[in-house]
Amino acid sequence: MSGEGKVVCVTGASGYIASWLVKLLLEHGYTVKATVRDPDDLKIKHLHELDGAKERLHLFKANLLEEGSFDSAVDGCEGVFHTASPAFLSNNDPQSELIDPALKGTLTVLRSSAKVNSVKRVVITSSMATVAFNGKPLTPDLVVDETWFSDPAFCEESKYWYHLSKTLAEEAAWKFAKENGIDLVTLHPGLVIGPFLQSTVNFSTKVILDIINGAQTYPGPYRLVDVRDVAYAHMQAFEVSTANGRYLLVGNVTHFSEVLKLLHENYPTFHLPEKFGDVKNEPTYKISNERAKSLGINFMPVEVSLRDTVECFKEKGFLNV
Repeated sequence: MSGEGKVVCVTGASGYIASWLVKLLLEHGYTVKATVRDPDDLKIKHLHELDGAKERLHLFKANLLEEGSFDSAVDGCEGVFHTASPAFLSNNDPQSELIDPALKGTLTVLRSSAKVNSVKRVVITSSMATVAFNGKPLTPDLVVDETWFSDPAFCEESKYWYHLSKTLAEEAAWKFAKENGIDLVTLHPGLVIGPFLQSTVNFSTKVILDIINGAQTYPGPYRLVDVRDVAYAHMQAFEVSTANGRYLLVGNVTHFSEVLKLLHENYPTFHLPEKFGDVKNEPTYKISNERAKSLGINFMPVEVSLRDTVECFKEKGFLNV
């Protein structure tokens, strides 16, 4: 097993992506020091049930806004995976609910990592929100790649608070890494779907659940990627010695109407809406995944990801169909 004898830290370990990452790391023999806000919370029960958790998973209490609270978790680690960051679009106070935890939290984790000589690389879960939102029209002939950066001023003006929080956090991370000699890799997933390990529906899979339930969701385009591919990309970003810079993680750019069509084809007994009358699709565009493929990522077909998402909804009791 590639991770046998290696110790790594995963922040925000009870989250959607992080839970799959912890599962994968344990399967590969790693010892995982995982941070959560409350180690006694019943919502992290799924982490205790993972194969290898009893022997090689150690939980630590940490707070993104508390300086030094990640020190003990990263101590003795070779790799740090920083996944912890709030992910939602509606909020009452974007500064305190989104921007501070993302920006200050990232720096808190990096400062803890900089204190530890054993840390060889830090991998940060960023987002496509830090890439494609700069006011430039997205047209079918465009190919968005790792050289694209979202513009904080545009995000603020557009009230894209989540995008702003992730963009500011990434900017600060690269600056800190350069100044402190940290080997940093950032990963930028789109809308993450696929089965979930925790007992609650998260922000991104709820988009699919809302479609099934007939709610009018945002029209797209959807930049879809499977959670299992994202977790594997994280591990590869640490394991592949030549990994560097930014990696965009999007398997498929599609529209709401295409998602609905696939659901109709695979679940004909569902009472799905035929379409939403006044949804206007924005043009699709291309996202380069060549760098991601260089990490050994073979993106899962969207049909498989959607099916597994729906089956997970059914299994966990979120669908009465």
